[in-house]
Amino acid sequence: MDLPEAVVVDLEAMVAYLMANKLYLATAESCTAGLIAAALGSVPGGGKVMESGYVVYSPTAKQRLLGVSLATIDQFGLTSEEVAREMAKGALEDSEANVAVATTGVAGPDPMDDIAPGTVCFAWAFTVQGQTRLFSLTHRFKGDRQQVIRQATWHALGELKRFHQQVLSR
Repeated sequence: MDLPEAVVVDLEAMVAYLMANKLYLATAESCTAGLIAAALGSVPGGGKVMESGYVVYSPTAKQRLLGVSLATIDQFGLTSEEVAREMAKGALEDSEANVAVATTGVAGPDPMDDIAPGTVCFAWAFTVQGQTRLFSLTHRFKGDRQQVIRQATWHALGELKRFHQQVLSR
């Protein structure tokens, strides 16, 4: 799905939302290069809602730090919702967080493995009453590398709240 320039998330409101809902976040970032964690960390109080941040580019780092299966990478590729889901789940399992967001994709400027620049796969994982709830999406953003990274960061944070609301409504 092609998306226009992402709307910038109100980071202070996001930190307040995470605090109010007792959400403690871990990030598992590839193509966003740690910008999600950095964005939240730039806001006063951001450290109170951040548990950890993983920046993992290589397949071996994804496997070693987050438990992503090499079979999943081989079958679906690094830019896949399946890999993003395993990254998010691994971040939850390796931390004290109760929510995780993961990104993997091709920021550009060139395609990689026949995947168009701007393609980003996301996953959000929530631990609720001992159960893990996973959500994932793939979007294609327009713009140069830095624009794609920024848009993906805002999208990851904006959708976190939406998916959390879905978890609460069940």
